[in-house]
Amino acid sequence: MNNAKPAGGRRDSRVDTFPKLLLRNADIFAGRPAVREKDYGIWQTWSWTESLANVREIAGGLAALGLSRGDKIALVGDNRPHLYWSICAAQSLGAIPVPVYQDSVADEMSFVIDHAEVRIAIAEDQEQVDKLLQIRAKHPRLATIIYKDPRGMRHYAEPGLVGLAELQARGSEYAAANPEFFEIEVAKGKGSDVSVMLYTSGTTGQPKGVMLSYDNVLVTAENAIEFDHLTDQDEILAYLPMAWVGDHIFSYAESYVAGFCVACPESGATVMTDLKEIGPTFFFAPPRIFENILTQVSIRMDDAGWIKRKMFQFFMTHARRAGIAILDGKRVSLVDRFLYWLGGILVYGPLKNVLGLTRMRLGYTAGEAIGPDIFDFYRSLGLNLKQLYGMTETSVFICMQPDGQIKPDTVGIAAPDVEIKIADSGEVLVKSPGVFLNYFKNDKATAETKTPDGWVHTGDAGFFDHDGHLKIIDRAKDVGRLKDGTLFAPKYIENKLKFFSYIKEAVAFGDKHDHVATFINIDLDAVGNWAERQGISYASYQELAAKPEVYELIQSCVEQVNRDLATDEKLAASQIKRFLILHKELDADDGELTRTRKVRRSFVGQRFASLIEALYSGAARAHISTEVTFEDGRKGKIEADLAIREARCVPPTGATALKKAS
Repeated sequence: MNNAKPAGGRRDSRVDTFPKLLLRNADIFAGRPAVREKDYGIWQTWSWTESLANVREIAGGLAALGLSRGDKIALVGDNRPHLYWSICAAQSLGAIPVPVYQDSVADEMSFVIDHAEVRIAIAEDQEQVDKLLQIRAKHPRLATIIYKDPRGMRHYAEPGLVGLAELQARGSEYAAANPEFFEIEVAKGKGSDVSVMLYTSGTTGQPKGVMLSYDNVLVTAENAIEFDHLTDQDEILAYLPMAWVGDHIFSYAESYVAGFCVACPESGATVMTDLKEIGPTFFFAPPRIFENILTQVSIRMDDAGWIKRKMFQFFMTHARRAGIAILDGKRVSLVDRFLYWLGGILVYGPLKNVLGLTRMRLGYTAGEAIGPDIFDFYRSLGLNLKQLYGMTETSVFICMQPDGQIKPDTVGIAAPDVEIKIADSGEVLVKSPGVFLNYFKNDKATAETKTPDGWVHTGDAGFFDHDGHLKIIDRAKDVGRLKDGTLFAPKYIENKLKFFSYIKEAVAFGDKHDHVATFINIDLDAVGNWAERQGISYASYQELAAKPEVYELIQSCVEQVNRDLATDEKLAASQIKRFLILHKELDADDGELTRTRKVRRSFVGQRFASLIEALYSGAARAHISTEVTFEDGRKGKIEADLAIREARCVPPTGATALKKAS
C-alpha cells in the first residue's frame, strides 16, 4: 500500500511530529491541494508545497521575534489557513500552540493567555486584536500581537503589533540568512514532546490546560484513519472552533497524517453555503448542527406545496423502514430496494445535494447525545453518519462505531488501542495512547483525573450493552436520586427534550426533590415559523416564549418525553411534572453556556434559583429580573413574569409496569 495512505501504525517512526509530516507531505503530495479558503466569494487553494513555504516563512518570522522551544503562542480566530500554518510553524520551533476560542469575551480569553504564559499571539482581525490589547494591559507578558487582516488597523500605533505579511517577509530574510534553520529545528522535535495545549470548556470552573504530546495525537489520528479508511483523496470542511480538540484532530492531525485537503469557509454565516460548494467526503458536526439542518428542512417542507409535502412524507417513511438496512448491507426486498432507488431520484438525492452532503461517505457527531429520530433521518438517506465518544484528555477517541454496527443509543465499541472499564460507581474509565500528559500547572487536577497507572476518569456514567457497545447515561456527578430513590439522569432527560426541533436547550432538576422540573429554551427559528403558520404575531424571543399557544406546543413535547420515559425500566418514575419556558436564551456571554454550548448547570442553578424555587413551590407564575450582555458588550436587564405548567405523567408500561407491580 502507498505510504501516502496510512493504514494503521507508523509508516516511519522517524516522522513523529507534524512539521516532519509536513516535510513528508510536501515531498509525496507536492502540488496536491492541502488547504482551501473562501475569500470574497472565491475559493483559493494551497498545495502541500505552498503550505510548507508558508510555514517556513512564519516559522522564520517567529524565530526572528525570539520564539523558542517551550514557549507558548496563542492563536485566535476563525478557521483560516494561516492559523493552521502558524500551529505547525510554532511546533517547528518547539513552541507550544494554544488555540483560543475566537468568540470568547476578553475576560475569558484573559485567563487562558495569562495561565498559559503566552508571549506571542496570532490573531485573525481587528476584533481579536482589540481583545488582546485589552488583555495585554493587565498581562504585559504578552509582548507581540500578530494579525492577518489589516482592515481597521491603519491607525493602530501600539507597540508590538505586527502584520502577518510583515512577519512572513521577516521570515524570508531570516531563512536567507539561516538557510538550514527550519530543517535543523524540525529535526530536534520528537514524539514525546508537547504538541499542543487545549483548554477544557470549563463547565464546572476555570478551564484547564490539557497538554497533549505528538505521540498522543498522532497515534490516535492514525488509528482513526485506519478504522474509517480515510485517504489522501478525502476532504473536510473546517468550521468548528480551532480551540476545540475535535477540530484539532480532524482538521489538523488527520489531514497531516492522511494527506487530505481541509477547506475553510468564508465565515460562520456562510458555512451552509460553503458546505454545498465543497461537498466534503468527511464531515463532522455536533448534534446541534444536525438538529439545525433538520429544523430548516422541516421548515421548508412545511412551506412547500401539498404534492411535494406528500411525496416527501411518503419516501421519508419508506427510507426509515428500508434505508438504514440498505446502508448497513442487510437483506431488503426487491420492492423496497426499487422504492428506495426511486426515492433517491425524487427526494433523497436532491435533498443531499441541497444540504451539501452528496459526496459524504463518512460523517461523525459527538459532544452530546443525538436524538435517535434525527440520527436515523440522516442514515436513512444513505449517509454514513456515526457517533463517537471522546474527550480532550484522550485526544478525542474513546469509542467509535464500526460500519454495520451502528446503534442510535450507544457510542460504539472501544476505539483501536483503547481500554475501557466501568468503576463500581458506574463511572467510565479509559486508558489509551491518547491519554494526556498532564494539566498545565495543575498537578492536583491531574492526579484527580489520571491514575498513576494511566487510567483516566471520564466523569461520565455508563454501561456496556449485550453487544459490548457503551451507553452513556449522564455525567457521573449529575446523576442523582429523587426523594423516593428513583434514578435521576438530567442530561438523558434534557437530550430527549432537545430531540424536538422546537426545543433548543433544556435544564432538568430533580436531585433530592420529589419530582423532576425543567427550564426550556425554545428554538426561535422553528417555533417562529410555526407561529407564523398559526397566525401568531410576536416581536421578540421573550414575547414568543410567553405565548399560551407556545406553551401548549412545548407541553405536547414534554408529555411525549414522559410517555417515552414510562417505558424505561430505570427512569420511568423520573418523568417531568412541571416546566417553564425561560424568557431569554441561555448564552455563553452570560456565563450560562460554555463556548462549546454545554450548559453550565451549577451556574444556571444559582442564577435562576428563584425560578427553581417556584417550580417546586407549586406556584403558577414566577417573576424574574436578569442581567444580560448585549452583542456590543453593554449590560442590561430584562424582566418577565413566567408561567409554570403542569405536565401529565404517564403510568409505567410494558416490562417496567410488570416489574413495578411485582
